[in-house]
Amino acid sequence: LASKATGYPIAKVATKIALGYTLDEITNDVTGETCACFEPALDYVVVKYPKWPFDKFVYADKSLGTQMMATGEVMAIGQSFEEALMKAVRSIELGLDTMDLPALAECTDEEIRAKLHVCDSDRSFVVFEAIKRGISFDEIYAVTKIDHWFLHKLAKLADTEKRLAAGEMSMELYKLAKRQGFTDKAIERLSGCDVPARLRAGFKMVDTCAAEFAARTPYFYSSFDEENEAAQFIEEHPTDKKKVLVFGSGPIRIGQGIEFDYCSVHCVWTLKKHGCEAILVNNNPETVSTDFDTGDRLYFDPLTPESVDNIIATEKPDGCVVQFGGQTAIKLAKALTEMGVRILGTSSDGVDAAEDRERFDEILNQCGIPRAKGKTVFTTEEALAAAGEIGYPVLVRPSYVLGGQGMEIAYNERNIRDFMRIINQTVQEHPILVDKYLMGREVEVDGVFDGEDVLIPGVMEHVERAGVHSGDSISVYPTIHVEDKHKKVIEEYTWKLAKALGVIGLINIQFIIYNDEVYVIEVNPRSSRTIPYISKVTGVPIIDLATKVMMGEKLKDLGYGTGIYREADYYAVKMPVFSFEKLTDVDTGLGPEMKSTGEVLGLAESFPQALLKAFKGANMRVPKKGGRIIITVKDEDKPEMVEIARGFADMGVELLATDGTCKALQEAGVPCTRVARVSEAHPNISDMIASGTIDLVINTPTKGRKQDTDGFKIRRATVEHSVGCATALDTARAMLTVREHGRSEDLRPIDITTI
Repeated sequence: LASKATGYPIAKVATKIALGYTLDEITNDVTGETCACFEPALDYVVVKYPKWPFDKFVYADKSLGTQMMATGEVMAIGQSFEEALMKAVRSIELGLDTMDLPALAECTDEEIRAKLHVCDSDRSFVVFEAIKRGISFDEIYAVTKIDHWFLHKLAKLADTEKRLAAGEMSMELYKLAKRQGFTDKAIERLSGCDVPARLRAGFKMVDTCAAEFAARTPYFYSSFDEENEAAQFIEEHPTDKKKVLVFGSGPIRIGQGIEFDYCSVHCVWTLKKHGCEAILVNNNPETVSTDFDTGDRLYFDPLTPESVDNIIATEKPDGCVVQFGGQTAIKLAKALTEMGVRILGTSSDGVDAAEDRERFDEILNQCGIPRAKGKTVFTTEEALAAAGEIGYPVLVRPSYVLGGQGMEIAYNERNIRDFMRIINQTVQEHPILVDKYLMGREVEVDGVFDGEDVLIPGVMEHVERAGVHSGDSISVYPTIHVEDKHKKVIEEYTWKLAKALGVIGLINIQFIIYNDEVYVIEVNPRSSRTIPYISKVTGVPIIDLATKVMMGEKLKDLGYGTGIYREADYYAVKMPVFSFEKLTDVDTGLGPEMKSTGEVLGLAESFPQALLKAFKGANMRVPKKGGRIIITVKDEDKPEMVEIARGFADMGVELLATDGTCKALQEAGVPCTRVARVSEAHPNISDMIASGTIDLVINTPTKGRKQDTDGFKIRRATVEHSVGCATALDTARAMLTVREHGRSEDLRPIDITTI
């Protein structure tokens, strides 16, 4: 953050100092003239805003303290604090374009005063609401200890909002609002008037020296002071290269992490090798894509249609790439098409066809591809009717989202009502999808399509069955249980869908194999979070190939063939990593909404050894002989749990279980000791977990999101006491496989660059 905010490459300079250089011997790469002892001079203001995961974890405690809870951040640059703050709020992707949080509008003044005492992720919005309501700076400061300087700045924004709401629309007020960071859309909504004459943003330069020296590799931010240093820079550095805009993925959040930055950066590298001028747009200071020397130029601005429109007006690119920036970039596709900008690769219509339920169902019917029965709904009543017609359990989710955000398995009417209540807390521009839930084996592919041929680097199998989000599943390549006949069907369906959607470049498809038939779950005509994983373990440079295909080259000429690429002679296991210890009141039970914040990779000659490496990498302890496991599973899982429990017992692991589970195991001849429930007298299951004598808890969640169940309390106890917890039987079975066939003493490192 400090490096990006100042333009001063701190890590690079520190490394050279460690190697023996002195500051006056190190050149500033941005200017090419000054040395590293030249202190950065700033003529702008930078605001960093955290990205919290509370939009996914609706029941989590949002209180902030000494424990970091943010998953990512954005950085915004402006000519004033007000402008930078407004940009940051737009960049954080909460659906806001001002400091007004809709939920606060319904609160009374006393409720706002009470909220000022709560330090949580909404605090800045609460303070702004308090200022709008006339609560004094002294009262706000006494509670929050936020400096008067910041309160005065927020008051300026509140005053501008008030003037706009009064219907006072003059050119002078419009210019003031633009300089403070208001978008045209926000101005028109607040004032009820059309903007008098749309102002174009200019772009200022971050050059570390406040324009005292010329910059060779600058980056830019938008402003409304009528000067466009980006346009001047372009004019002073003419080129006949084709210009391509590459959109990044914004703040790191659950479901859209650093994997997408990997894709954006590799795309830029390929474009530059291809003789193009690659221009990056992003707002995340944690990424490689926002390094000043990754692209030919960099724009540090919100990834919203209005901001992007201003960049396009300055750059006039020959094309743009949205495939590699996750859902953030994909959402720009329609607006870019309306701006008349050429999208390299899959068109916005192809993206829409994959997300629009009716259009996609029509494509599946035309291609003869089966999918689970489903319906599109908008209201709670429609959702209840659809679920009743399809039959419970059903999968309910919003459309046009990433990371399974808002996704839930509903087993009854109450689950449907809970889901719709939560999802309608934010404005829904797109319909809700209701699908029949199939409990099958999930398989995933990433493919490259050039309009004629498809290349699938590898087929990935999820260890956990459908119902656990793909990002939270243990994934293995090559597959263990997928038959060749099913792989042929997967290849055929991938080609048909890519062709029907008009894909040029990447496509990600998730399948379910259920009752010996292959069903399509979801199709994404863009990069996915598995791209870095499958690229590294197969040696196929997927992003390089996809970028070349978007530039007009054919797969047949690129040296990797077509169809499913040859399988490796080793196993690669991708294991999710979670951060539940940082988020209180979050259920650790896995389901269709993604919860993991990272991943590790295990490589070995056998599947059990690769699994063991992955478990070790994720810091998951696998029980050994003499270890102890607590088992408490829902009724429908008890028959299958017997086999897994017997395997652990045969290896000398002591089994403990709650009433119902213990009875089921004992009746099946599996030795087991009863342990008291959470609500029973001490010592109970919570005491056992806290004792430090338990190696693993196997607990499959019951239905719904309620926090008052024994299962929720057990799972949270495992987090608080650092005890491993498997919430899917398939995860427990994987641990059993490791203990039966994997040996730590047999593990050896594998150089991934040689495979």
